[in-house]
Order: sequence, then C-alpha cells, then structure tokens
Amino acid sequence: FACPVCHYETSSSYLKHSRKMCYMHHRKFLEPTHKWRLDKKRFNGEIETGKCPEILTGTEIEELLRGFETQFGKKKKKQKKVKSPFKKKSIFFDLPYWSHNPLRHNLDAMHIEKNVCDNILGTLLNIGGKSKDHVNARLDLQEIGIRKELHPVLSADGKHLEIRAAIFDMTNKEKEIFCSVLKKSKLPYGCASNISRFVQERKVLGYKSHDAHFILHYLLQFAVRKSLKPEVALPLIRLSAFLRGLWSKVINPTDLKKLQEDIVDILCNLEIIFPSAFFDVMIHMLVHLCREIEYGGPEHLRNMFGIERYLAKLKSYVRNRSKPEGSIAEGYLAEKCVTFCNRFLDDDRAAEKIDGSFPTQVEYHIGTRRNKEGKMFHLKDADWKASHRYILFNCGNKEIEQLMK
Repeated sequence: FACPVCHYETSSSYLKHSRKMCYMHHRKFLEPTHKWRLDKKRFNGEIETGKCPEILTGTEIEELLRGFETQFGKKKKKQKKVKSPFKKKSIFFDLPYWSHNPLRHNLDAMHIEKNVCDNILGTLLNIGGKSKDHVNARLDLQEIGIRKELHPVLSADGKHLEIRAAIFDMTNKEKEIFCSVLKKSKLPYGCASNISRFVQERKVLGYKSHDAHFILHYLLQFAVRKSLKPEVALPLIRLSAFLRGLWSKVINPTDLKKLQEDIVDILCNLEIIFPSAFFDVMIHMLVHLCREIEYGGPEHLRNMFGIERYLAKLKSYVRNRSKPEGSIAEGYLAEKCVTFCNRFLDDDRAAEKIDGSFPTQVEYHIGTRRNKEGKMFHLKDADWKASHRYILFNCGNKEIEQLMK
C-alpha cells in the first residue's frame, strides 16, 4: 500500500505473490548519522542509506495523474498503463487552487488511533482475526532471511507449521493482568464509556473509537507495565505520551519537532519488536500527524469525533428506513421549528385571556422589540435604519442579492 502523502510503501502479508516488499523502512526518517541506520541484525538485514521521502506537491501528483480516468462500478474497462501509484483521481483536483494547497489530506487521527489500537491489542493478546503475528507474518521473515528465532518450523508429524513465542507474547496470567487494568479501571463520570464491558476472557473486543482513544492515551501504559518485558513496554508507553502531546489543546510550534523525532524513534523501536505485518499504512500515518498540525492547527479541532456525533443525531431522525433522506429532512426541519418556538415564541401565555382561553391569532409586530421589563416599544427610524445597514454591511453578496429580491 502506498501512503497518499509521501508515497511511502508498506507491506501486506496477505499477498499471494512475492512478499519481499518495501516495509520496515522507517529508518529513512532518522538523521543520516543515526546508529540504527547501520544496524542489520535487528531490522531488515540491510544498511539503510535512503533519504527521508519528500512530500509530494499538488503539481507533482497532478502530473502523475495526467491522463488517468477514474472508473466506478463492476464493469471496468481495461485501464491504460499509467505510471501512477494511485487508484483513482480525486475530484478536488478540478478546483483551480487545489494543486497549490499545502494540506490536501486532513488525516483523521480518530480512525488512525482506532486502527493502531486494534493492531496493538490484537497482537499482544493474540486475538483471532486481529493479531498481526501469524504464520504468514512469520513466513515473511523467513523469506527475507531475518530473525531466525521467529521462523516457523515443521511439527513432529511433518504436516503442520509451528511458530515460536516472540518477545511480546504473554502467558495467560499476564493476559489476565493486562485485561484486569482495563476491567477494573475507575473513570470519572462522562470521561469515557464503561470499558469493562469490552473485556471478555483475556480479550478486548467491541470497543468504539473513543474507547480506543482513551485506552491508548491513559490505560495502555499501566496495562503493559506489569505484563510485558521492559524492552516491549517502553516503546508503547512512549507512544501513549506522544499521542497525549499530539492532542494537546495548546501546542508550542517548537515542540512539534521534538514530537516528530519521538514518533520516528518509537516506530523504529516497534520494528525491532513486532513482525512486518504489523506495519500497515495506518501505522505509518502517525509520521505525518505533526506536519498536519503545523499547517492545519491543533488536532482536537480537526478530528471526526464531532462529525460522527452529529451524524448519529441525523440517523436518529430516520423513522422510515425505506426513505432515510426524507426522514432526516423532516426531522431536521421539525427540530428547527421547535427550537425557534422555544426561543422566540415563548410569550404565548402573556396573550392568555382572563377566562383561560387563548386567542385565535397572536400578533407579533415587526419593527418592535421588548425592553428589560418585557414591555413592547417601537423602534425609532434612526435605530431601524442603523440595524438594517448593519445587516447589509455584514452579509455576503449572495445574501444581499436574496434580500434585494
């Protein structure tokens, strides 16, 4: 898989063809004189002399996508061979300024953290279907010829492959200690959901994005301290510290350089510990989050948490599942009408007659307002013109045209 920001290639152990791909190369982001660049044994068996991949500019991407046609649907025509790492062309490139936009990808840290948490918990607890340490991952290491202690071996009957325990593997007792931290944690009211619901028999399943956010930031560092070896626990504790610094509401621009150096060092530490299948493109996205803060601002203002909550609110309007768009439109309009009535039409009781009945029609005079005592008085001509001009001067061209109509 190719990174959409810097075209950094990562591995996938589920490919049927040759597994020897460009992965575990985060040493490229280190300084040229760093000692890990010369380390062969703990990495991919080669000396790293490559430079840090440069961020592709909009004009470079547009040049790579020249002549590329995006095709949707099941019936796809044969695509002409184009030297491009991308599978589709974004419609935003039709905008005249898009190729000059320095921040074309607003990476969602919410989903990145969810995928990182899935990889970590699934691999440490060896959860079926979630773990990145399996036979195919061990075959990757065997094909490249590194980490011989992790290569699979034939069983006694010669029919099956057996994998040896890695440095991050935990016993059942250590898994119980790890899960007990998540299950017995006492959290402030409203801070997070009840995470103990997702802990089941030495497994953590069914948690949501905000639960993964809270686990990575606060609970993971306590869970790994007593259940993993120090050489495995330390990089994970540093990862939690990096994410807390990344999500700070106030960030000093001088601290971003330190955070960038920390995440590169953490990823290189994780490459020494975990197999190659652990490092998918979502793990690599952590490298670009500091750069996006430099261009786009603090992370807590650009994530998907608020949008996801609002989408859940819109979904609650659906009553007829055969026509969800109409249900959302009617529910949205009804809520706005009720809100308007609660805010501006709350004086109906003042028009109530002595006998308890309401008038058939309540008059609301235009050009009037109420003072502090609640009495209605008419605006003067000067005040009326001043307010009218204020609205005109503070509206856009489209709003003015609509008012003139």
